[in-house]
Amino acid sequence: MEISIRDGGPDDMPAILAMLDSGVEWLVAQGRTGQWGTKPLSENPKTAESIARHMAEGNVFIAEIDGVPAAALTLTHGPGAQLSHLPPPGEPERYINWLASDRRFKGHGVGGALLAHAAEETRRAGVSLLRVDCYAGDDGGLVRYYESHGFVRTETYEGKDDWPGQVLARRV
Repeated sequence: MEISIRDGGPDDMPAILAMLDSGVEWLVAQGRTGQWGTKPLSENPKTAESIARHMAEGNVFIAEIDGVPAAALTLTHGPGAQLSHLPPPGEPERYINWLASDRRFKGHGVGGALLAHAAEETRRAGVSLLRVDCYAGDDGGLVRYYESHGFVRTETYEGKDDWPGQVLARRV
């Protein structure tokens, strides 16, 4: 299986929402409902609005395996309003706002390929700081996933309804 990465756009919204729904289904099956709840994210109009806003503010990249969309990532110039309470980094940055994969492709490296692509895009832009935030609850597996790709923990925060969040950064 070959992974290719291409620029995405609004036409990719159905595939991205399907990836997110796949993630929710996978998390629910594991009893891990703290991150995204139990309902498909495609049923919440705010999800599509957020993805569309991040697409408009930056870039979206789609990883495909043999031509099939397998994962997506949005990359912008900052975290946006949802983390405006955190101190700014004091330097230019690129920020990963949405990373989602179709769970059918779990273990094929599509998420890691997109993270490497985001690092390269950040470097090409002459920026040396790449950041992301994620769910830090349950067993901390998502935080460890980002750490396994070169990110280090910076700020912790509490989101809506006591949602435990972690910001991570990577120098590129």
